[in-house]
Amino acid sequence: MEPIILASSSPRRQEILNLLGIPFRVIVPNVDETITPTIDTDEVSEFIARQKVSAVLHSLPPKQEIFWILGADTIIIKNGRYFGKPEDQEQAREFLKELSGSTHTVMTSIILYNGRTKTTSSRTAKTQVTFAEMTDEEIQWYLDTGEWHGAAGGYRIQSLASCFIKKIEGSQSCVTGLPIFELYDILKEQGYSILE
Repeated sequence: MEPIILASSSPRRQEILNLLGIPFRVIVPNVDETITPTIDTDEVSEFIARQKVSAVLHSLPPKQEIFWILGADTIIIKNGRYFGKPEDQEQAREFLKELSGSTHTVMTSIILYNGRTKTTSSRTAKTQVTFAEMTDEEIQWYLDTGEWHGAAGGYRIQSLASCFIKKIEGSQSCVTGLPIFELYDILKEQGYSILE
C-alpha cells in the first residue's frame, strides 16, 4: 500500500489508520480553525478539513511526488451553536455544562487528496450523542483529567467521558475523529485498497 500523508496530529486518527494497516506519515497543517459566521454550520467541518489538506499540499516541495493526503475535522453542534476545541479549562467547563443532560450532533468530515488525479473527495458523518446530567463535581473531576485539551466540545468519547454518555446514535468512530466506514468508502472509491 502507498503511504498516506495524514494532515492531523490526532493520536486517535493515527490509531485508526494503524488499525486498518494503512501506512502513513504525519504532517501537522498550519491552519487557523477560527470560524467566521459566513460559513454555514453544516459546512464547517468540511471547510476546515479541506484547509488542512490544502495547507499540507502547499507546504511540500513543488516537485515532490504526492500520492495521498488525508485531512479530517470534527465539530460539535447543539441548537445551531458550534463547539470547537476549548481555549482553556473555563471554556471546557462551559461546554460540558451546555452539553450535560442533552443531545448534540457530532460531525466529522474527511477530505482525501488523490495526487494522481489532483482532485479531492469528501465524506461527512453525523452522530447524535446524549449526555447524562453531570453535576459540578463530575464536571470538575473530568476537567482535572485533562482529556478536554484539544478535543471538540471538550470531551473524548473513547476515554473517561464515556462515563457520562447515555446514548450514541450513529458511528462512534465519527465522534472519535475519523469515521471508519466513510474512510473505507472514500479509499475504495479512489482505488486505494486496504485488502492487501
